[in-house]
Amino acid sequence: MSANSPTALGTDAMPAWTQHRYGEADAVTRETVDVPAPGRGEVLLRLRATGLNNGDIRVMRGEPLLVRLAFGLRRPRQPVRGMDAAATVIAIGEGTTGVSVGDEVVGELPAGGGLATYAVAPAARLVPRPAALAPGAAAALPVAGGTAWQALARGEAASGHRVLVIGASGGVGTFVVQLAALRGAEVWALCGERSRAVVEGLGAARTFDYHRVQPGAPELEDGTFDVVVDIAGTAPLRVLQRLVRDGGRVVLVSGEGGRVLGPIGRILRAALMSIGSRRPLRPLAATATPEVLARLVALAADGSLRPVIERTFAFGDAPAALAHVAAGHAVGKVVVTAG
Repeated sequence: MSANSPTALGTDAMPAWTQHRYGEADAVTRETVDVPAPGRGEVLLRLRATGLNNGDIRVMRGEPLLVRLAFGLRRPRQPVRGMDAAATVIAIGEGTTGVSVGDEVVGELPAGGGLATYAVAPAARLVPRPAALAPGAAAALPVAGGTAWQALARGEAASGHRVLVIGASGGVGTFVVQLAALRGAEVWALCGERSRAVVEGLGAARTFDYHRVQPGAPELEDGTFDVVVDIAGTAPLRVLQRLVRDGGRVVLVSGEGGRVLGPIGRILRAALMSIGSRRPLRPLAATATPEVLARLVALAADGSLRPVIERTFAFGDAPAALAHVAAGHAVGKVVVTAG
């Protein structure tokens, strides 16, 4: 029996949390499904921990409706949520190089699949997980950490800059604060009152309760920031643009919008407002970048970067984990341990 075949595991079935319709967490149910087989360039993973992201919730709900063009018109093509994974390689597809059976890895599952016992992933998206980095902490890194890294790169944040992070207490925000501070920037942050101490502990020089202080408030003077990273996505674009000095940049990580097109309208307005402007608005379309993930893993392994994990759920409580993320108030990340 080939080690590259799921039947080499002694079983061809596994438990998985699946959904066959778009909706809230109650649309996700536990089923027994076939163990996937790795194709060319892929590996079969035994999941150890899965990190959940806002993207999982968007796909779960199928909103904005535009996402259904990519993920399935009537229901998700990949019925299992969970894009971030820390796992063990247990089988290798044809033509796959760079990994071996038994390797401990971390990476992004392109369409999901993490809320199951086994998942398939492209080997090229995976990086080694050092023993010094626990599986749960590793699973918190790929999407949120990668987005934060790319947001600061898009904003060209550098030592000596003053960086404002709007929405600093979520998964992406807690990484932006830390990575900006590691770059030598002075970080100001908007977050909930209950999370201010956490965000300050991550390196923010000043924090504000977003219920009392919003962009445009006297506490945030126009023209005093080099970079604004907007994760909340609700402030008026013109107000955000006024916050940065000439030559400064506003990075739009996400945005609110209608049920059909989501943030597309806001992105288009940002593009128009940036034409000829010395204060450009730069939307971010983050992508999975193994080179960036490897650097995040190294920083987390040596203690320079600390994934903030608000709650860890057991595999059997995966719907509750999804519901917790969907509620939108998590401080940092939510992780589900393997079944």
